[in-house]
Amino acid sequence: MTEELKKSRLLLIADDDADDRFLIRQALHDGGFKNSTQFVSDGEDLIYFLNKAKDVDSNSDDFSMPSLILLDLNMPRLNGREALKVIKNDESLKKIPVVILTTSKNAEDVAGSYKDGASSFLTKPLDYKQLVALMTTLNSYWFEGASLPKAN
Repeated sequence: MTEELKKSRLLLIADDDADDRFLIRQALHDGGFKNSTQFVSDGEDLIYFLNKAKDVDSNSDDFSMPSLILLDLNMPRLNGREALKVIKNDESLKKIPVVILTTSKNAEDVAGSYKDGASSFLTKPLDYKQLVALMTTLNSYWFEGASLPKAN
């Protein structure tokens, strides 16, 4: 895979906690993540972003269709569970892999996420070094190993 194609992939992260967004951004950087990232703070902003990405030219710098979505479950306005259902029920969005990244370890959250179409379920580590390791593994699997659908 060319370096240009790798860098053109967007990781879209939906998380309402500013501290978590900061730590995820740092962990991605410290883990050597080279792709573009975009953060939104809740499910409504996530769906808005995705709908704008569907409507704009694929070369838009502001709203590119993501190659992967990291989704927190517990967010205000539209929570992650509801946002996942919207994504997976939309023909033009459902091909995007969605990885749940949350503090929950609840078996019902895990089962429900997979039932609703999540590609994976990850629990946020409490230790920063473990978060960096998780982001490194996520990068290796989703952006270097897995074949992802073409954006737009």
